[in-house]
Amino acid sequence: MSAATPSTNPSPSIVVTGDRTVGPLHLGHYAGSLQTRLALQETHNPFILLADTQALSDHQGDYRKVRQAVIDVALDYLAVGIDPQKSTILIQSMVPELAELSFYLMNLVSVARLERNPTLKSELRAKGANSEISAGFLSYPVSQAADITALRGTLIPVGEDQLPMIEQTNEIVRRFNRMVGEPILNECEALLSNTTRLPGLDGKGKMSRALGNHLALSASADEITQAVNKMYTDAQHLTITSPGQIEGNVVFAFLDAFDPDTQHVAALKAQYAHGGLADSVIKARLNDVLQALITPIRERRAEYAQDTDAVLSMLLCGSAKARQTAALTLHKVKTAMGMYYF
Repeated sequence: MSAATPSTNPSPSIVVTGDRTVGPLHLGHYAGSLQTRLALQETHNPFILLADTQALSDHQGDYRKVRQAVIDVALDYLAVGIDPQKSTILIQSMVPELAELSFYLMNLVSVARLERNPTLKSELRAKGANSEISAGFLSYPVSQAADITALRGTLIPVGEDQLPMIEQTNEIVRRFNRMVGEPILNECEALLSNTTRLPGLDGKGKMSRALGNHLALSASADEITQAVNKMYTDAQHLTITSPGQIEGNVVFAFLDAFDPDTQHVAALKAQYAHGGLADSVIKARLNDVLQALITPIRERRAEYAQDTDAVLSMLLCGSAKARQTAALTLHKVKTAMGMYYF
């Protein structure tokens, strides 16, 4: 399936995107953002953040997991085809200007407004009512706003569930610019992929590591087959001859997202809805599609994993490049705020 195409803009758009480094990426990431990033790197030079400081709230007290996740996500980026010659991949904590700008922007948003953010509310529910929520987690929409604005982002590839974060970023930008009386920070627009929400393997909500209903981009051939075999189809489709439901059928949702032969998928849907097509047939088709997609990704990932020092060196170079842009933005912000005293 083709990735989303950015709208025509008279001035070059600056793309900023990224992931919290909480573990290896999965098919939901691929459908929701990675395909779009692959397309954008051919026309732009995107900034792609490994958001390790934000991930600290997910791994409180175990920073080794965050460090390993930085490497894992970087390996996934390279394995799917993110090219460090075309995309600037950076580690969030290696650009300290992001943290400083985040601190200034925190003063422009209330705790109540953060708690109303639908994306944050959803993640809080996923963590459970009895979880001890850190201040860092609560303020991560502000951190995300700082990442975007420090790197001058104007076009932000996101999943549908992240749209409230873009709205909040623009609220903060407008408030800051009004406060200083000049347009120091840029507003941005969201770019949705064609597959805005990939369901989990169990059909319950979106694919998520936290829910355990995901399929990693590094999955083995056996893991792919096992995942497909367990996928939810239609509980009422009891015999081959009975009509089956397309809506809510996880197998067809995955075929829509990943099968390049859209005409064949349409034919399968028509036959399934009419009756006369077994679940095993559509699952076999999906298994073939996912094996063809994931196998080369898994193999390239294994090659890159043999030299993690080279991967970290690449991340160091990307972080240094991004820091030049962030430092210039921070200088403009502090100048406008009168934060230079000598």
